[in-house]
Amino acid sequence: MAVQEIAVESEGRRLGAWYLPAEDGSLAGEAGRPCVVMAHGFGATRDSGLLPFAEGFTAAGADVLLVDYRGFADSEGEPRRSVDHRTHRRDYHAAVARARLIDGVDPARIVLWGSSYAGGHVVAVAAEDPRIAGVISQGAAMDGLGAVLEILRYAGAGQLLRLTGHALRDTAGALLGRPVHRVGIYGPPGATAAITSPDAAPGYGAIVGPTFVNDMPARGILTIPFNRPVTAAPRVRCPMLLVVAADDAIAPPDAVRKVAATSGGRVEVLELDCGHFDIYVGEPFATSLERQIGFLRTL
Repeated sequence: MAVQEIAVESEGRRLGAWYLPAEDGSLAGEAGRPCVVMAHGFGATRDSGLLPFAEGFTAAGADVLLVDYRGFADSEGEPRRSVDHRTHRRDYHAAVARARLIDGVDPARIVLWGSSYAGGHVVAVAAEDPRIAGVISQGAAMDGLGAVLEILRYAGAGQLLRLTGHALRDTAGALLGRPVHRVGIYGPPGATAAITSPDAAPGYGAIVGPTFVNDMPARGILTIPFNRPVTAAPRVRCPMLLVVAADDAIAPPDAVRKVAATSGGRVEVLELDCGHFDIYVGEPFATSLERQIGFLRTL
């Protein structure tokens, strides 16, 4: 697989990204090839389990642009590793703009791909860009309010209060010019981390790559309830493929089903009997990727 470093500029910041050209011209039209724009979920980096999906798309005849958000890995931006859906979405828009300039890519055939937190971002971004040709979303966090309730369910009120306290401390510190106060992105149950479900530590551990760092500014906890891509679904007009992890304990699957029911465009749904992290490996991965490639060929 040919992987090339490519720069994407987002609001004056250089985002690190990989460009993977299609292996053949089987999906090319008169105006060029489709390009799948990809980014990762909550706190993760582009080297964390996404290349196998990208490889499938390039083998099928699509280009791929795989980007890190500002502040992650070698992307510019401060504070480092800020998990904030608002800036993530703006970085997606920047990546789409860059993909449309790639030689041989049809600017009208940009497909958004996202997993977990990014699985929600792609819905919101498609709602804002009517030129998007299609959306592939898997194991998606479509409703931050629901995600907070999941934390309450698996970790209890005490954990939620502790995380809120850390977030308020970091927010106040930022106003006073103090160093960033950080918490873990994931950890075992009881850890000071955003995600501590029983499957979080083994799940992240199985996919994270060498540029991943397990911490984030605690203030990002406060933005989670406001990340509600489910509300943007009626404004999406392009086709969508939603891959649901039916046993997801982190991103409530009912919110994904609501997106399917309220979307303004054609929707395909693939439900898999697996958890949030199972979708990256083994049979769930193989089944999902096959369906994703099939969807891509319809656009």
